[in-house]
Amino acid sequence: MGAVIIVFLLTRVAAPNPAALWAGPRAPPSVIHAVVVEYHLDQPLYIQLLYYLQEIFTFNFGVSPFFKQPVSSLVALYFPRTLELSFFAMVLTVIIGVFSGAYGAAHQDKKGDYAVRGIYLVSWSMPPFLVALLLQFAFAYQWSLFPSSLLADPTMIPPKVVTGFPLIDSLIAGDFPFFYSTLLHLVLPAVALALISFGLITRITRSSMLESLKSDFVRTAIMKGVGGRRAVYVHALRNSLLPVITVIALTFAYVIAGAVVVEEIFGYEGMGYLITQAIYNYDYPTLIGSTIVIVVAVVVINFAADVLYAVVDPRIRLGE
Repeated sequence: MGAVIIVFLLTRVAAPNPAALWAGPRAPPSVIHAVVVEYHLDQPLYIQLLYYLQEIFTFNFGVSPFFKQPVSSLVALYFPRTLELSFFAMVLTVIIGVFSGAYGAAHQDKKGDYAVRGIYLVSWSMPPFLVALLLQFAFAYQWSLFPSSLLADPTMIPPKVVTGFPLIDSLIAGDFPFFYSTLLHLVLPAVALALISFGLITRITRSSMLESLKSDFVRTAIMKGVGGRRAVYVHALRNSLLPVITVIALTFAYVIAGAVVVEEIFGYEGMGYLITQAIYNYDYPTLIGSTIVIVVAVVVINFAADVLYAVVDPRIRLGE
């Protein structure tokens, strides 16, 4: 609720009365007045907020004045695309972050450790748009390995929307060329998001691993004849994942935020595209509705992280 109120107030400060923009460049005064009345722009700010909160509690996000569609329909179209992109980005992020952190801890204060720390510091400090532009320039324009933009090949006919996830819908329809095209277009945006977000996971994994490697159970495992790699990447790593899971949940929020910029660079029409268009056109209902959906998604992911604690450490189920 707090996020909704903050976004609502910020949009009103940016443009208190965008009725002329919503009505169109050549709209007569009567049409502009109708837009003002429809969106309660002639009312005090707190009255506008009360009207919007009332709509939210009835699961009505309103109608987009720019897209001329219900905001719920727009979110249903664009949000699954961003979830699909974020899922692949998070898979890459976790794989790179966990294993680079474990590698750095296993080679503490050696060349490998310095290389890992240097790479994640550089990638973490780079803005998302720069990472996206560098990947696009190198792998799309210079080497032509992956498509430079869009969701899929524009010459292909998209399959019927069933779940809203392009990859899943193409598999359901048996449209494997479209599936392959969508997967290719997904690679560069997912890699860009992974590169800007894996650093925190790497750092936390490394710190947690260094503590685990000093533990008695790791030393005991090595004394019993367990190989060094198995002791590091199985015993120590498993017991280092609890703090990492929390960071993974927080990283999801960072990936969603980065997707707004990365999707714009790659012309990937997901929530980033929807939010960008809403900001450009002062589309308050769409912007606030999109914010609500993203906030709910982050809360759900954090709840899932709490559930995963019990999977990684069975003692939590016993309350120990």
